[in-house]
Amino acid sequence: MSVLRKRLFAVLAAITFLFCLFLARFFYIQVIWEDDLNARALDQWTREIPVSAGRGNIYDRNGELLAGNLPAYSVYARANAVEDPEASANVLAAALGLSYDDVLEKLTDGSRSEIVLVKRTQKEVAERIEGADLSGVYYARDDKRFYPHGALACQVLGFTSYDGAGSTGIEQYYNRYLAGERGEILFETDLVGVDLDGATAAYIPGTDGLHVRLTLDYRIQTLAEQVMLKALSAYSAKAARAVVLDPRDFSVLAMVNLPSYDLNDIPRDDLTALNALSRNAIVSDVYEPGSTFKIVTAAADIEESLRGNPNAYAVNRVFSSSRTRVVDGTTIRCWSDHANGKHANQTLAEALNNSCNPCFVDIALALGKETFYDYLAAFNFGRATGIDFSGEAIGMLLPESTLRDCDFARIGFGQTIAVTALQLACASAAAVNGGYYYAPRLVDAIVTEDGAVLEETRPALVGRTVSEEASAILSSMLEGVVRDGSGKKAYIEGYRVAGKTGTAQKYENGHIAQGKYVSSFVGYFPADDPQYLALVIVDEPQGAYYGSTVAAPCAKEIFEGIIDVFRLPPSEE
Repeated sequence: MSVLRKRLFAVLAAITFLFCLFLARFFYIQVIWEDDLNARALDQWTREIPVSAGRGNIYDRNGELLAGNLPAYSVYARANAVEDPEASANVLAAALGLSYDDVLEKLTDGSRSEIVLVKRTQKEVAERIEGADLSGVYYARDDKRFYPHGALACQVLGFTSYDGAGSTGIEQYYNRYLAGERGEILFETDLVGVDLDGATAAYIPGTDGLHVRLTLDYRIQTLAEQVMLKALSAYSAKAARAVVLDPRDFSVLAMVNLPSYDLNDIPRDDLTALNALSRNAIVSDVYEPGSTFKIVTAAADIEESLRGNPNAYAVNRVFSSSRTRVVDGTTIRCWSDHANGKHANQTLAEALNNSCNPCFVDIALALGKETFYDYLAAFNFGRATGIDFSGEAIGMLLPESTLRDCDFARIGFGQTIAVTALQLACASAAAVNGGYYYAPRLVDAIVTEDGAVLEETRPALVGRTVSEEASAILSSMLEGVVRDGSGKKAYIEGYRVAGKTGTAQKYENGHIAQGKYVSSFVGYFPADDPQYLALVIVDEPQGAYYGSTVAAPCAKEIFEGIIDVFRLPPSEE
């Protein structure tokens, strides 16, 4: 009897266990798995037609449209819902300009539920297809990106991918604001995807993207591109670049990279060319700055002199007139042969006028590595500026601990250091604006369709470089460079322009590339209250190559254009 009871108990226990398991499974399916099952069911019994969201526009600082949208339509097909594939293929091939065989293959491909027949066609084409009343064929609005000024600021603006997402430039960096959120139209279908008779559709509207307002000024950008295009052609140069900043807050007013390309005709079939043309070299490429870097060296020296550093060269101290300096057994020569006597018994102001390399070797060595590297850090070399743009390079700054004296000496006049054009422009601005270094910025605000500002990017002070007194002394010297020195071709009668020229040899495979130079000029005005600063770079000019001859006149033209656009009165003497 006891054995029978045990068997009955075992059977009851097994039944109870199975019942509990069933209840647990039922609970999991009905409660926990409910959302997932509903979603699967919805997917099986519905089809979706995407409704694209309107991509936000990009404007300049004054509301000039730089990137917008043109209405376009994409055509879709659902193979399982197409009743007469042959007849439909005939209509679609004719309307879309496609091969009949290709269209028919897509319409009979049951392996895919939704097939894209064409992306971003004209409204008339979509309406013609709609008028044919083809079963299983649909269209939806899918706007095409449009750039009203073609190649203008193309590397800054960037472009979108085939699916409308930002790929490069501002389009990519601010895609989260510009993209919006797409909607969809839902139709009830049977298990094979055929629309149910009398079924209703659910419309889920998309949310349009927000607009981006840049710090760029369309007028300054246009004239800067025109000036640099002339230089590119006149000197048969490899490239021509320019960046214009407001030194008071480091907002970017213009950013030019030539050669360029039309954003409405992107060379997508040649990736090598596209990568080269679309790269924003102002931000991403590094080069040896040459003598334009002497602005930084001079700023450090003046500041240390004011602080009482006995090793610094006071403004009235005279440098050795020798054409050469020997450091670690390496002879460093001046660009000039000193035959004209201009380099004899020079003060710092005269050394800037003449761009005499040995004088800046003396300054670097006198200040010493530790002190000089402190200033390089203050001027933000060797790290990113923090601009709101992807792909920024940090330049090349050799570690202080491993730096040979001869290499250190060359940094003083802009060799053995590599910078981006943006780094140098920002450092120059921070040297002459009173000593304030800001984070450069390309975007001013994120705005809604009605113009309301949702987010605003305000000037962000990063740190101090030199004192206002040192900055003012330096600016006075750089004004002399334009008035009396190597920067004369940037002089504008009645306006206080200041700046510094630069001519740097290029290196290939660790050796000087014969006949290849980078000509540059960094200038600003008014000298006593800088409001516009421009760095001009002409890469590998043919014929003439000195920055004083090639680059300085470009800066002058840009400044003259700005004066004309804004009707700026002459400076008061």
